Amino acid sequence: MRAVILAAGKGQRLKNITGEIPKPMIIYEGKPILEHNILLCKKYGIKEIFINTHHLSEQITEYFKDGTDFGVKIFYTFENELLGTSGAVKNISIVYNNFSETDFFVIYGDNISNCNLSLLEEKFKSVDNPSGVIAFHHREDVAQSGVAEFDENNKIINFIEKPGDNYNKSHWVNAGVYYLNKNILNEIPEGFSDFGKDIFPKILSDKNSLYGVFIEKDLIAIDTPELYKKNIQN
Repeated sequence: MRAVILAAGKGQRLKNITGEIPKPMIIYEGKPILEHNILLCKKYGIKEIFINTHHLSEQITEYFKDGTDFGVKIFYTFENELLGTSGAVKNISIVYNNFSETDFFVIYGDNISNCNLSLLEEKFKSVDNPSGVIAFHHREDVAQSGVAEFDENNKIINFIEKPGDNYNKSHWVNAGVYYLNKNILNEIPEGFSDFGKDIFPKILSDKNSLYGVFIEKDLIAIDTPELYKKNIQN
């Protein structure tokens, strides 16, 4: 199995910290956040990991090298200009020609979760030709998050990015962990694009299927100084 771990973002809302260190390299419980995600992949038998880089990329490549010390094999891409979450995956598929041969995981490298990756793969295999399966976690305030609505089989019927303060139909928020059909690469254009804003809504509008699974443990995010103070400094 293989996974993409997204690690190129600048972390601009944490610029007092990320001016000197890539956001995925912030230390949590003695390890960089990115290392937690690599070890999560290893735990579930994922041995090929593709990491996109941009901001202070050498700190990532010098720390993890080819992945041997972590029991995996790591491949890198460098983005001169940020390509977005889905644009990064498309670029990886272009740089590494064989990437598109199998279905794959995508993990946002600046979050920490103990997500059971097997649940996503099992759901994927239990339904007919899905475009992908997305992990969700519960959050009360969804105004600035990607949120989904579901039918009785956990099929996604609506995906809304940052729905605003008045939205109250769902509290299930995109956890930044996906298992995707390799054919989704055909839906992603070259250049900049985002899964939540561009690709997932397009898939649903084209009547293709996405499903959700729900993780019980809290996702540890550090998107803002407030979350950094809550989850990292405490």
